[in-house]
Amino acid sequence: MAKSFAAKYIFPLVLIVGLQSCSHDKKLYKSDCDVEKNFKRISLVNLMDSLPYYDNKLVEVSGKYKQDKDLSALFNEGVFLPRKKNKPLWVEFSPDCPLYLEGTRIGFFDYDYNGGKLTPANNQMIVIHGVINAHYKGGAFKGSIGRISYIQL
Repeated sequence: MAKSFAAKYIFPLVLIVGLQSCSHDKKLYKSDCDVEKNFKRISLVNLMDSLPYYDNKLVEVSGKYKQDKDLSALFNEGVFLPRKKNKPLWVEFSPDCPLYLEGTRIGFFDYDYNGGKLTPANNQMIVIHGVINAHYKGGAFKGSIGRISYIQL
């Protein structure tokens, strides 16, 4: 009887708790900007192919974020495209939309909490919410995403 009780109740409970603990590994940075608005989920490849259509629209897109002294961009990693079509998307952060780690007051740009790095996202795959600017032509970039209100690491 003890085995059937354990099999019916304890093992499923342990499994559920274990699965929930795995889902908390993601870090979410959010701002109060555009909280009540809907974001169109789109792949970075499709976004870049149809950039003029998405101008001034709210999108959710994922890619590999890279930052350096003069770089803040979302790259399409793992997809082979001709160089002409594989331009990154410039990422413009704004002090008007400060991003905080969910449930804390730790900012996305808090140097002390980011292990001495400018952001915790450098060279990582991220999901980002923002507004597209198809008219941004910054050299190697085809467009930009600004008014960033959400980042998932």
